[in-house]
Amino acid sequence: MKIQDRYITKTLLTFTFTVLLIWVGIYGFFNFLSELNQVGVENYTFVDAIIYVVLKMPEMVYSHSTSVILLGCVLGMGQLATTNQLVVMRISGVSILKLTLITVRIALIFVLVFISIGELLAPITSEEALNGRSKALGINIASQSQDGFWIRDGDNFINVENNVDGSLFSGVSIFEVNESNKIESIINSESANFDGKSLSLNETDIYSIIEKNKFENIDLKERNTYSKTVAFDQDLISSLEKEPKDLSTYTIIKQIQFLTDNKLRAGVFEVELYQRIVKPISLIAMILLAMLFIFGSNRDVTLGRKIFFGVAIGLSFELISRIGGAMSLSFEFSPLFSSFAPPLLVIIITTSMLIKKTIN
Repeated sequence: MKIQDRYITKTLLTFTFTVLLIWVGIYGFFNFLSELNQVGVENYTFVDAIIYVVLKMPEMVYSHSTSVILLGCVLGMGQLATTNQLVVMRISGVSILKLTLITVRIALIFVLVFISIGELLAPITSEEALNGRSKALGINIASQSQDGFWIRDGDNFINVENNVDGSLFSGVSIFEVNESNKIESIINSESANFDGKSLSLNETDIYSIIEKNKFENIDLKERNTYSKTVAFDQDLISSLEKEPKDLSTYTIIKQIQFLTDNKLRAGVFEVELYQRIVKPISLIAMILLAMLFIFGSNRDVTLGRKIFFGVAIGLSFELISRIGGAMSLSFEFSPLFSSFAPPLLVIIITTSMLIKKTIN
């Protein structure tokens, strides 16, 4: 790497870390203020509030990574432009396109770092933060997942009235349906244990519906225990209480596969997955948009305003992309297209404009 490239890299890294520290500081401050309302309840102390806020920070860093990287890189390039260092570099033979590519390369390095934080560290620290906070406040963690759920498992429909802790269910009903979509049997149990592969039901009533001579007879069998193999696993049950944005990418992929196999809609999870995959591409599009302003004409508009407009348009583009994902669910068109089409279109247009500036 040339000395010039290393200098640009150092500048952008410095500004990005600065933006990150400020962003984290503001988030931590306001989040801590909201937690102060709980201090004094049961055994929840100032220290518990601080620990909770700190453990939630990796999740925040990952969710706001695109904005942080954009601001850091654009402000870094803006600093080089303000001190006329970019002018010197361009005079020495470095093109606008090459300066932009250096910025994009550094931004992608940051993306990889933040993805690692979001996928590996954030789920662990967020879970620990929730558990610690609930324990200090005297809240039974199991009680937070008392809502029941319906789930389709192949030709079976399973209803759980209460999900106690992800492995213990109460009020379990299993409806077995044949190829004609008629109920063949209904299995009821007051409680069931889930080991990740099968349901072990206790005190079970099995109602078999038998058609004979155009009449239906119901046969009842009572069993102390009954085991039912299922296709879903513990991760899917745990994810039922969470929003797609709070799940790891691996869990989202498993959710999509399970829902697709059971002919259920997976649109919400597909949108979240595609938006995560497209995040680096969207960041590139936003940076290219911002670079157009930084390297634009110097007439009438100050550099500070150019940077402001560049960042504002970049962040607006991310907002529009998220709205596009929501619209794909509302109007039922391809989430893949709505996620990838806008940033790819912006990259093509902005790249051609930067090449044109380089030639001129």
